[in-house]
Amino acid sequence: MTIGTLAVDVLAVEILAQEPTGPEFGKASPLGLAIVVVLLVATALLIWNMNKRLKKLPENFQPEHPEPDQAVDDGTLPGAMPGGAEEKAGGTKATGPERPEPT
Repeated sequence: MTIGTLAVDVLAVEILAQEPTGPEFGKASPLGLAIVVVLLVATALLIWNMNKRLKKLPENFQPEHPEPDQAVDDGTLPGAMPGGAEEKAGGTKATGPERPEPT
């Protein structure tokens, strides 16, 4: 701990230890209460709306017929993977444009 940080700590403790004074100390504005109430009502409405939407969701998201998705996941569709089902079936292999060799 350096002398500078020690001085800041001592000053902060002295400021915080003082009793608050003044004619406006302890008074709150009615506007502050209105803001808090509006925020609480907005939060309650958001929670209520989200619960309605969550109740509409299905129990699970598994499709009834996963075969089309499974074929894509496995790469078994023709042309899904280079050198895949087309070459095995005797088709011609499609090649892209040739790339120059890096120098």
